[in-house]
Amino acid sequence: MFNKILIANRGEIALRVICACKDLGIKTVAVYSEADRNSLHVRFADEAICIGPAKSARSYLDIPAVISAAEITNVDAIHPGYGFLSENPNFAEVCKESGIKFIGPTPELTRQMGLKQEARAAMKQAGLPILPGSEGVIASTEEALEVSAKIGYPVLVKASAGGGGRGMRVVESAEVLPDLLAQAQQEAGAAFSNADVYIEKYVDKPRHIEFQVLADEHGNVEVLGERECSIQRRHQKLIEEAPSPAVTEALRADTAAKLKKALAKVGYTNAGTVEFLMDENGNLYFIEVNARIQVEHPVTELVTGIDLVRGQILIAAGHKLSEIIPHGVEMRGHAIECRINAEHPEKFTPSPGRITGLNLPGGIGIRVDTAAYTDGVIPPYSDSLVAKLIAYGGTRGEAIARLRRALEMFVVEGIYTSIALHQKILQHPDFVAGRLDTHFLSRM
Repeated sequence: MFNKILIANRGEIALRVICACKDLGIKTVAVYSEADRNSLHVRFADEAICIGPAKSARSYLDIPAVISAAEITNVDAIHPGYGFLSENPNFAEVCKESGIKFIGPTPELTRQMGLKQEARAAMKQAGLPILPGSEGVIASTEEALEVSAKIGYPVLVKASAGGGGRGMRVVESAEVLPDLLAQAQQEAGAAFSNADVYIEKYVDKPRHIEFQVLADEHGNVEVLGERECSIQRRHQKLIEEAPSPAVTEALRADTAAKLKKALAKVGYTNAGTVEFLMDENGNLYFIEVNARIQVEHPVTELVTGIDLVRGQILIAAGHKLSEIIPHGVEMRGHAIECRINAEHPEKFTPSPGRITGLNLPGGIGIRVDTAAYTDGVIPPYSDSLVAKLIAYGGTRGEAIARLRRALEMFVVEGIYTSIALHQKILQHPDFVAGRLDTHFLSRM
């Protein structure tokens, strides 16, 4: 087992990793920017090192600074959390060369899964259903026109190395394809330093379904059910739940069997999320693999009773899945998560600033993952996430009722938050009925 782990992240996910380490008796090292000097992850880690100024590019994304902090504090491993360096294969390689265990997939797998067209090809070869599209990166406008004509409009141009909706364009006809292709390539290049794009068939009003996986370093893979992540704005998830109201037991079992085979074939290790689109006929199509822990992992933890971050650490330390999940996976009840962001609930503009008053809800069935506190500051340099509010119930209806109650008791003063938006969504009859798709907010 590791003696000491550095957490290359900030905010609630850094605290989440600290909690898992404390449960395992592992010492922790926090890194922080100058803007986060008074953050809770700095306070509750055993050691803390400032690695740079406020902007992430000169602190949390500065690989030499993170590695230097790890070497100075003599850690055994680094947990990257999500975002920042979590899916950076170069960082994983530097960790390996420095004799520090990277808690995540191998650099080779991270690189392969990070290039979406390569991940598509690997999963297609392994037997997962893939949306019709280009075989690889689009090399020219002529190729884009040929592929689109073959699969039929509308099509979706997507950044190969991207995420979060950047470098993505919906194309309705051949006439507008050249301009939208150029826009997507330019945006992808600016956002990811990689202008490569590919094309796939556009699914109208899809559901976004993702399956949580854990894989040890001995060839064993386990699937821990699925999450529904269809409530989105600008391709950013707002509400997630487990299990999905649309996934049947038969579909869940069939997809899990295919995923175990596919991920074992590519040699996947540690935690990961395999994302799918579901069409109106209930068919699932693979879109990408997120080779890290997800923001929404708590809903899976609540319905399975399995600590995913603890699992990540134990896998990286060489343990087998049979030791981590000795009794297998069984999903019980229902869990829903709201991402409470520091933003205006109607204008959707960021609202950084000092929290002058805070009341976190509690009661049976409620979990709050947060690094916020009264007089704490939500800086303008980082993610606007204030807290993740998660409700668990024996049924979906009970989880919704508990979540409504918790939102009423969740008070954040000094900044705007998205609490009012979540309350509006939870009252909507389509949400209550489980009639969800990625265009849900546009119909509200």
